[in-house]
Amino acid sequence: MATQARGTRTREALIRAAAEAVDGKGYHGATLVAISKSARVSMGALTFHFASKGELAQAIVDKAAATTRERTAQVTAGASASPLCAVEALLQGLARLLDEDAVVRAASLLARERPDIVPGWHSSWVPSLCQLLKAAEAAGELRPDAPPPAVAGLVAHLLTAVEVHPRTAPAQERLVGAASAMARLWPFVCHGIAASPACKT
Repeated sequence: MATQARGTRTREALIRAAAEAVDGKGYHGATLVAISKSARVSMGALTFHFASKGELAQAIVDKAAATTRERTAQVTAGASASPLCAVEALLQGLARLLDEDAVVRAASLLARERPDIVPGWHSSWVPSLCQLLKAAEAAGELRPDAPPPAVAGLVAHLLTAVEVHPRTAPAQERLVGAASAMARLWPFVCHGIAASPACKT
């Protein structure tokens, strides 16, 4: 049992170190040597748990997806009577995860950099988003020219934008987190998709 527990701790340390490396330098900039040093694990132990950097990337996405599904379930379970308000709550919850968790940020980045080797992080939250948008349409909260699939695509781009911005913005703007950016941008998006003149979520 002690050996198994030690192996689990080692694996978790490697995933965390790999996520931090990917978050900071991207997939190509994150080296196995740097990851092993950061995790304080030998290269032999690293390759015992993960045969390649691709396997580590997959593990990052799997861990981020589990965390995201849990957060999504919490948000949707406490959803208000308005599905569109629930969409906003979901987006804010996801944006806060991007601010708080390097594993989630790394998974979001990997979804763009290496979609060929790992399934997208988006698959852990897009189904719930689509369900909420269909409910919003049924409740008459969406404009007739704002079909749920198109809105879901727009929202996915919005979430990507708030994750990317700190990586590309001028230094003085990088302190603005994903949740703050989402709070600033969502009212404009909501105004364009909501059936009412103003979206007061």
